[in-house]
Amino acid sequence: MKALILVGGYGTRLRPLTLSVPKPLVDFCNKPILLHQVEALVKAGVDHVILAVSYMSELLEREMRIQEQRLGIRISLSHEKEPLGTAGPLALARELLNVDNEPFFVLNSDVICDFPFKDLLQFHHNHGKEGTIVVTRVEEPSKYGVVVFETDSGRIHRFVEKPQVFVSNKINAGMYIFNPSMLSRIQLRPTSIEKEIFPVMAEEGQLYAMELQGFWMDIGQPKDFLTGMCMYLQSVRQHAPERLRTGPGFLGNVLVDPTAQIGENCTIGPNVTIGAGVVVEDGVRIKRCTVLKGARVRSHSWLESCIVGWSSSVGQWVRMENVTVLGEDVIVNDELYLNGANVLPHKSINESVPEPRIIM
Repeated sequence: MKALILVGGYGTRLRPLTLSVPKPLVDFCNKPILLHQVEALVKAGVDHVILAVSYMSELLEREMRIQEQRLGIRISLSHEKEPLGTAGPLALARELLNVDNEPFFVLNSDVICDFPFKDLLQFHHNHGKEGTIVVTRVEEPSKYGVVVFETDSGRIHRFVEKPQVFVSNKINAGMYIFNPSMLSRIQLRPTSIEKEIFPVMAEEGQLYAMELQGFWMDIGQPKDFLTGMCMYLQSVRQHAPERLRTGPGFLGNVLVDPTAQIGENCTIGPNVTIGAGVVVEDGVRIKRCTVLKGARVRSHSWLESCIVGWSSSVGQWVRMENVTVLGEDVIVNDELYLNGANVLPHKSINESVPEPRIIM
């Protein structure tokens, strides 16, 4: 089976992290975002993954060669010369997707959830029509485009953009499965699958919805990245609690790479991910944060709702909060306060940042 992942552009929403690494390779809960998806696809029987990219990243290509070997699958990169929207990339990859008559998966690269690919395949086979989209329930449907469908069969009637009166609280979760016949609907030009292709398929009775069980998050920006981390860790707690770190000083759901070092009298958690080779010195307090590979947090610092970039260093008695994001190799000097700071790679911070801003 095949799958197409819409990786797209430069990941501007997740800067400053994506100034160092292509977005699919940014570590989410100690594993590149892309690998969460690819490994779930492989478990469901996918043996060929196509990445639709709009800029050629040698780093991405190199990493994918390594993963091909490790997972024993084929990974192709489909490179668009101009932005093709959410449907155009399917037309560009038509030759790769249309080799046999098997259905193929399509997914947005920013989505994290308990990926239901086996169930999706089964559901799709059962109704026998051209396409299935996964939908997820949201609290505030008026902020989204919602999907109106028959709850018993899943047949989609229509899509409503940002409804002001209640019609549905289910939204497109950015995961699909299609029969290859669907490719004839798409021309090789910038096209929106949501606005131009799906409504026509729904009208013809060819599009069905499967409701997602469990959590779902688009982790394309730092605030949502941290929320998604909390949800993912809770899912780990339910399905594989042995992966979480417990013991004195650890509160709630905490994921710690075995190579990380944590000092005395620290309080870590709830909702913390600590990457490979990280050093946390004595007396540090960390909650609701991701600390990426090779970073160091010096003694008696206090971090809440932060992302600490690769190889960055946080000084002693520092306080950071309110979705502060440090890019790669940032140095925060001792006794500073950072409130919602967004710090570009390789910067040294010598004064406090009392109001949220970007440090260039």
